[in-house]
Amino acid sequence: HVQLVESGGGSAQAGGSLNLSCSASADALMYMAWFRQAPGEEREGVAAIDSDGSTSYVDSVKGRFTISKDNAKNTLYLQMSSLKPEDTGMYYCAADRDCYVAIAKMTRADFEYWGQGTQVTVS
Repeated sequence: HVQLVESGGGSAQAGGSLNLSCSASADALMYMAWFRQAPGEEREGVAAIDSDGSTSYVDSVKGRFTISKDNAKNTLYLQMSSLKPEDTGMYYCAADRDCYVAIAKMTRADFEYWGQGTQVTVS
């Protein structure tokens, strides 16, 4: 069983930056992703990183968000810049052995392990 713990959420003004972290309890040789969920909306995939370091982003965050992973620390990161009010939501870290679904089509069912979420509010 893999435990994921997010941190780093908070409030920012539009145009500002926030950095999220996700600490994993197990080997980082997994497919990992960040999801977000706005009130009343479905949880959506935002960014993902494979065990080989290859990354993918949903169109709405391309050029503004950067996903990265420190395998030695078993920690996943999400650097968010040029934040917009529509980036507001609960951000979740997710992990699984692999994932063959495009980022824009990822759902909760595609990942076995989830963190508890961290709130990001942009105004």
